[in-house]
Amino acid sequence: MTNPAGQIIYKIMTQKTDTTVTGRITRALADRIIAGEIAPGTKLRQDHFAEEFGASHVPVREAFRRLEAQGLVVSEPRRGVRVASFDIAEVREVAEMRASLEVLALRHAAPNLTSAILDTAEDINRAGENARDVREWEDANKAFHRIILAPCNMPRLMASIDDLHAASARFLFSGFRMEWEAPTDQDHRAILRALREHQFDVAAATLARHVKRIGTKPGKNSRKLSAI
Repeated sequence: MTNPAGQIIYKIMTQKTDTTVTGRITRALADRIIAGEIAPGTKLRQDHFAEEFGASHVPVREAFRRLEAQGLVVSEPRRGVRVASFDIAEVREVAEMRASLEVLALRHAAPNLTSAILDTAEDINRAGENARDVREWEDANKAFHRIILAPCNMPRLMASIDDLHAASARFLFSGFRMEWEAPTDQDHRAILRALREHQFDVAAATLARHVKRIGTKPGKNSRKLSAI
């Protein structure tokens, strides 16, 4: 990305990135699972990924544990680690959990949100509305949520939200087909407007409703995204 909003998104998405071998393996496998490049039910072999990443089995095993915490893989006795499947009940559970935790984060973050932060969030939202593909849109979407929630200054809460966002992004990609049309995110705009006006209850209620929409899967030929 070369535009200012893109640079902001990149900076937000790479803040406090785990640069260890385990972190690198975790991010690479998570990206593949979320994008559907590794199908549900696929067995993940330690030997294969240790060779691919030039690592021992130790960081690969730790990466598998982190992916399991994100709900992206499951570990089965005597059967090893497989990419997790998911159904609409799980999707709705993720949406309910995200709504509750993000509202909690927003209520703690709201008093710390400056005009500069909200201006940046608006730039990021605009970048999402002009995204060229679903990956670029999701980067902007995640960056938008992160920038308005991070001032809660609750790192464990933010880590849990990040894990849930990974699960919901996987669902988003599973419903996406070849056609693409970036959505105009009226919810993001409404959240920002409420935050600027210090209407924190309105912002929290809008955020909760917004996140819960993940429970409605886009149709097979849909060109629009359900905002999440």
